[in-house]
Amino acid sequence: MCDRHGCNHLPDFEAVRLSRRNFLKKTTAAGAAGVLTMAIGPGMIGSGALAADTAIKSTHGTGFCNLNVFLSHALQTAKEDGVDLQFINTPTFAEQVTFLGIGQVDVGLMPYTSYMALYDAGAPVKIVAGGGIEGCVIVSRPGLDSAEKLKGKTLATFQLDTLEVLPYDWLKKHGVAFSDVNVRYMGSTPEAVEAFKAGAIDWICTIEPYGTALLNDVPGSHMLSDGTDIYGKGYTDCVLAARSAMLEGENRPALKALIKGMMKSQSIAESDPKGTLQKLVGTYYKTSMENAVVAMAKQPAVVDARAQTDFILDRTDSLVEMGYIKKKPGRDAIDWTLLEEVIAENPDLFAGLKYKAA
Repeated sequence: MCDRHGCNHLPDFEAVRLSRRNFLKKTTAAGAAGVLTMAIGPGMIGSGALAADTAIKSTHGTGFCNLNVFLSHALQTAKEDGVDLQFINTPTFAEQVTFLGIGQVDVGLMPYTSYMALYDAGAPVKIVAGGGIEGCVIVSRPGLDSAEKLKGKTLATFQLDTLEVLPYDWLKKHGVAFSDVNVRYMGSTPEAVEAFKAGAIDWICTIEPYGTALLNDVPGSHMLSDGTDIYGKGYTDCVLAARSAMLEGENRPALKALIKGMMKSQSIAESDPKGTLQKLVGTYYKTSMENAVVAMAKQPAVVDARAQTDFILDRTDSLVEMGYIKKKPGRDAIDWTLLEEVIAENPDLFAGLKYKAA
């Protein structure tokens, strides 16, 4: 559940191209606006050597694709390798993307579609690990049980999101143009869900557990797709993206420590899902334990996304067609080398993971 909120406007891609002077002005203004830092220890990633209290700054998402990074923060699983994980809260998801692009955070977990637009805008960023898999659902109101019947009907989704690309791809597969439907970009997942329940929109692309809840709450509604019918099992929703500087020189060990910490968190979550949710629900997830159990089962958090390389790059064809990016990114948009080093250095940890590429 890579939950969407505040996604009714695009990230500020022009900020990616700011001069250093304007960047300083922008980050100072952002700080004055009351950005909240959730930190455990002091320190910053800089040009110095990795020390005991080195910190990595991350955007703070809300959905279940964030589970491994949330648990890493809750338990500070990278601390034994000298890294503290800090979260930077932003008012909207669009600002989460912008903050990574302008370097106000080191890493961010986000839909791969948002990452690709950021990369296309010229931001020095790389995909370095996975987030969540599956969990995206298309649900329609009673009687709207085919793509043809959706012509002229209103879709609730989020701009530049996997939840927009999925219905685009699904309609295309069934011979209906995206331009044949009305699209309403929503401000938050709860807003979209309530609009569907009230009959204000005809179909919705959302994430679990909301998809299952809508099918239960709206008698006669249809699940048109859970993504696996067009993408296959284990398709990626979100990825961990990092500033390119984090992959280089003295910053590299810190990013590896974070990836290792997330792998530890995945192991803990897979072996003790109930205990994991008890640590996260309420503090990191503003949902009921019942909904959290459904979401965790339907969107596992997976660090090793190497098998999804082609899938992620192939989806960029849709982003080009939709006008969000100018050209299809190459393989250099993704760098699994740190992930592979962590796997090689921690064979027992990796071997014990349920979900992985190999």
